[in-house]
Amino acid sequence: LCAGGERSVSYEELKDLKKNNVIHIDVRERWEIDRYGKIPASVNIPLNELVEALQMNPTDFKEQYNQKMPAKSDHVVFSCFAGTRSKQALNFATSLGFS
Repeated sequence: LCAGGERSVSYEELKDLKKNNVIHIDVRERWEIDRYGKIPASVNIPLNELVEALQMNPTDFKEQYNQKMPAKSDHVVFSCFAGTRSKQALNFATSLGFS
């Protein structure tokens, strides 16, 4: 799991972060979610959709992903299967102005 500043967080740390309204975006592919399961209280946005999703109109984002669109100042954690895609997701979000 990747959090701001390219820092990795453990599952236990993520559980604590989620108590503080952290938005958890799982960037695995949909077939991975089907095969391995959804992480509770996460939103699945495959990595190849992420840049477009983070630039959507908030109403369209809510309709597409059934979740409020994160603001650029919100705390966001990205996860994937092994960590590579979550680091890419963090770089994409940072390049779009997310802090």
